[in-house]
Amino acid sequence: MEQYSSKVMEYFAHPRNVGEIKDADGIGNVGNPVCGDIMRLYIKVNKKGIITNAKFKTFGCGAAIATSSMVTEMVKGKNIEEALKISNRAVAEALGGLPKIKMHCSVLAEEALRYAIDDYYKKKGLPSTIKEITSSHVHEHGSEEEGK
Repeated sequence: MEQYSSKVMEYFAHPRNVGEIKDADGIGNVGNPVCGDIMRLYIKVNKKGIITNAKFKTFGCGAAIATSSMVTEMVKGKNIEEALKISNRAVAEALGGLPKIKMHCSVLAEEALRYAIDDYYKKKGLPSTIKEITSSHVHEHGSEEEGK
């Protein structure tokens, strides 16, 4: 069994930015039906298009919690275009690597961010940023009101 890096363990034990943003500008929801991980990512964007805040709620394993936490740290202070360039590999690398069997958690973190940005674009009346879904994950996106 592969070991988790000390950074993964730190972000699992002491996650940053847990919670929700009540007046979020974008919300991304993703889940993996195989492993049961569910992530919800919230972003707040200022008038200049800079992500000023990001929070998450994740139900899942330690790697899912660590990657959710890390992506919120990585995205703060970035403009939307920069945020869209954050890849699952960048998230995994920022955590000092992930065991191969847990790389899907970094994919979920990237996808949650993309769906939150897509939700932000839709609320602004802009075209979708989601080109196509190529993974086996189940996706939903949008505000909590859409799900009610």
